[in-house]
Amino acid sequence: MTSLRSLSRVVGAVLLAVALSFQTGCLVAAAGAAGAGTVAYIRGELSSTLDAPYENAVRAANRGIQQLEFAKISENKDALTAIIISRTADDKKIEVKVTKITDSTTRIQIRVGVFGHEALSLTVLDKIKENL
Repeated sequence: MTSLRSLSRVVGAVLLAVALSFQTGCLVAAAGAAGAGTVAYIRGELSSTLDAPYENAVRAANRGIQQLEFAKISENKDALTAIIISRTADDKKIEVKVTKITDSTTRIQIRVGVFGHEALSLTVLDKIKENL
C-alpha cells in the first residue's frame, strides 16, 4: 500500500512538471506609476488594474490607439466592458479590453496577435496611462 502511495506521488509530481513545462509566456509583475496598480504579462496577455473610472479609461484607450496611429477596426462597449480592436501598420491585431471593477477602478487587458508581444503591449499600456 505504501509503495502505491509513493508511486502515486511520483506520477503526480511528473504530471505537474509536464503541465508546467507547457505554460508559455512570462510573468512580469511590477508596481506602476501615476495611479496604476500592478501589471502582469501572462500567456501573451498584459493585464493591469488602473485607479481610473471606466469611462476615463475607455477614452484613454481610444486616444492611445489614435496617438500610436493604429487603424481602429471596431469598438464594442456596454456599461461594464469595452473591447477595442485595432491593427498596426504591419497588420498585427491589437485587442484592448477595458473592464469596470468599481466606480474608480478599471482593468485593462491587452493582447497583440495570437501569441502576444510584451514590448508592444507595454507601449500601448503606457500610452493609455499618459491619457488618464
